[in-house]
Amino acid sequence: MTEYDAAESDIDAELIGERRQLLSLAFRMLGTLTEAEDAVQETYVRWYRMAQADRDRVDVPAAWLTRAASRICLDMLGSARARRECYVGPWLPEPLPVSTFASLPVDPLDRVTLDDSVSTALPLVLELLTPAERVVFVLHDVFAVPFAEIAEIVGRSPAACRQLATSARARVQMQKTRDVPRPEHDRVVRAFAEANRSGDLLSLIRTLDPNVVLSSDGGGRVSAARHPVSGADRVSRFLLGVLSKGGGVDVLEQQTNDGLGFALWREGRIVGVVTLEVGAGLVTNVRMVLNPDKLTLWN
Repeated sequence: MTEYDAAESDIDAELIGERRQLLSLAFRMLGTLTEAEDAVQETYVRWYRMAQADRDRVDVPAAWLTRAASRICLDMLGSARARRECYVGPWLPEPLPVSTFASLPVDPLDRVTLDDSVSTALPLVLELLTPAERVVFVLHDVFAVPFAEIAEIVGRSPAACRQLATSARARVQMQKTRDVPRPEHDRVVRAFAEANRSGDLLSLIRTLDPNVVLSSDGGGRVSAARHPVSGADRVSRFLLGVLSKGGGVDVLEQQTNDGLGFALWREGRIVGVVTLEVGAGLVTNVRMVLNPDKLTLWN
């Protein structure tokens, strides 16, 4: 191997090592792992399609990849928003497992690396932002990219990017629910589960916030509620009705990036993941992802 070939090999290894970071960035921007993987794949395709002379002029290949992936995500966000307007029923972000990666035959870090801050709550809030606000917010507030670099990515001035970040941050803080300690979250969720198992309507209502909302994402692929269910009484009756029908589904506790939740098992496969938000000692949101396209990592 020549000295030039060795240098090229080192650069290729460095680029592949960036895959985890790029997936993490793209997932936060796009909200689904499938779309994030598509964005990262397109990023690498663009790099290797460049003439060698152009690649040689790139001082920091990792920074080039981040810029390219961000631009691709910005383009994808417009079409993704249009698709979600035609989505069947409520759209929920893809839940990611935190403890089942080790059982996968392929190194899970080769697919995605996400910390505990990735939950279903933040992507839902980010859905309220414009594509430019979302990209700027994720790059600056999550990945600490300077505004001067972000300006090159989104095609705006650094001052304009700073304004976008400020408006995005304000909207995120306005919508974001107050975090509670994990032990408190899990205690409330277990009380909620026990009330469901008892089948007692009043006991279940007492575990729910009066304004609780239940959303069920089937994506038109499987049966699910087409509209969110609101209010403690209606949500309780909906849950008890679903449980009474059974359908051969086992509901088991499952740790998620939102804290304790539930996995719905049927015939040895997970057919649904339920995550919950908690506030003031009560369940404030119940999110049921049933769309099989969003459960591939769980099986």
